[in-house]
Amino acid sequence: MSTIGTAFRETVSRFPDADFLVVPAADGRGYCEEGARYSYADTAREVDALCARYRAAGYGHGHRVALALDNRPEHVMHRLALNLLGISCVPVNPDLRPAEVAYLLGHSEAVLVVMLPHHAATVTAAAREAATGVALWDRGSPAPPDARVPPPLAGEPGQESESSLLYTSGTTGRPKGCILSHGYELACGAWYAGLGGLATFRPGAERVYNPLPLYHVNAGVISLLGMMLTGGCQIQPDRFHPRSWWRDVNETRASVIHYLGVVVPMLLNQPGDPLERAHSVRFGFGAGVEPELHAVFEERFGFPLIEVWGMTEMCRVLATNHEPRRRGTRAMGRPRPGLEVEVRDDDDNPVPSGTVGEMVVRYSARDPRRGAFSGYLKDEAATEHAWRGGWFHTGDSVRQDAEGMLYFVDRRKNIIRRSGENIAAAEVEATLQSHPAVEQVAVVAAPDPLREEEVLACIVRFPGPVPDTALARELFDHCSQRLAYYKCPGWIRFVTSLPKTGSQKIQKHRIFADGADPLAAPDLIDLRAAKRRQASR
Repeated sequence: MSTIGTAFRETVSRFPDADFLVVPAADGRGYCEEGARYSYADTAREVDALCARYRAAGYGHGHRVALALDNRPEHVMHRLALNLLGISCVPVNPDLRPAEVAYLLGHSEAVLVVMLPHHAATVTAAAREAATGVALWDRGSPAPPDARVPPPLAGEPGQESESSLLYTSGTTGRPKGCILSHGYELACGAWYAGLGGLATFRPGAERVYNPLPLYHVNAGVISLLGMMLTGGCQIQPDRFHPRSWWRDVNETRASVIHYLGVVVPMLLNQPGDPLERAHSVRFGFGAGVEPELHAVFEERFGFPLIEVWGMTEMCRVLATNHEPRRRGTRAMGRPRPGLEVEVRDDDDNPVPSGTVGEMVVRYSARDPRRGAFSGYLKDEAATEHAWRGGWFHTGDSVRQDAEGMLYFVDRRKNIIRRSGENIAAAEVEATLQSHPAVEQVAVVAAPDPLREEEVLACIVRFPGPVPDTALARELFDHCSQRLAYYKCPGWIRFVTSLPKTGSQKIQKHRIFADGADPLAAPDLIDLRAAKRRQASR
């Protein structure tokens, strides 16, 4: 299959009446409240109608279109239509603020934003700030505005054509645009569907319940393309709902579930329910389960959790899909042909078995970048740095045992991982630094029993403002107006100074003593209750 469009057409011809997309029922959600089902044939009709509208308005091969369609089925329909026309899909995180969306629109040079009505204010403000002339299509209207851009490229899209541009957090404070090709995304779906072992997918039979956002690679590429290639069904709720989880899983006849670490304790904390053992789930697929909860979850709910490793730039995942899985550890799988792995030290030299180092990956020595992302948009230097020495440097610290099993240790990059979201500390620092009360700031990760990690800001204030809860809340609100809710500091600590090098670089590793719990520090101000997702309609 050379393109997503040709692969989709073939699956439609093989499984026209099979379910492709299912939306669980949910009162008060504002769409598909009684649930919805789209067969492959239904989806094809919707996609063809969208293709005709895009063509008529002048959009086509070589353009980029941003989608602010949340986790609704429209996102998938538009994404497929765009790919059929050779247009790249740029998903928009609905929690971003106007300034963040403006950066995405300007950097990607998107020519159109397709949005739900409740995103109109944010997207309109972002488009005004970006000042790129991007057109807006509110889905309340039947067709997009006519394109105000150069005509589409000649010819049909191919395997190397860009299919998506996904933004991922970096250490510089600005997200990087990961260019994903048709061939890459199809390879991701094929690898996922072909894992085998405990994660064997049956053609035409699997129903994957994935509550993760479609603007992430997990739901938007890996499981979606895996199901599309094999005639399976993606079950797409609006987000994770612990109270209705087992009802949804049972009513939609899910056979596979996707999870993040935060899902596990939240489900374990729910009261017992007969539905939790009445399901038809064969296995779970995810990452971040706390080692002490792994066996507890499996024994209570009756299916294995397959821990995996993957990233936007390299979606041929590692997986613990064969026994022994090393439950109770942070095992994440063994290398296999097509995904070679080494563990390197700070000088980029291989380390002995059992030694912690950075994980580097490649396809093979002869063709290291085969099946990987195409690069970072407008940042060739960052792309080449990540690929130095013919290996992709993941930024993850791991160790590998004598039998080849890899164990996650920590993230080397200055990234905070909160409930599956990657947060660049530098971006939060820059926002706090713009407040007149802040002289210096260092943002670090604090452990969180539910969210995996939380944002902790250590702040040196200018003379004058009182370092109290009121000032902390003022700084939080300053961030909340400019950043997505999950990026705002959950903890603030006012300090008199921050440790620095001779060149005045802040030494974050010296803020807290080795092995110390940051949450044991005095005078921490807890702002976690203020971190709330904006209501959507």
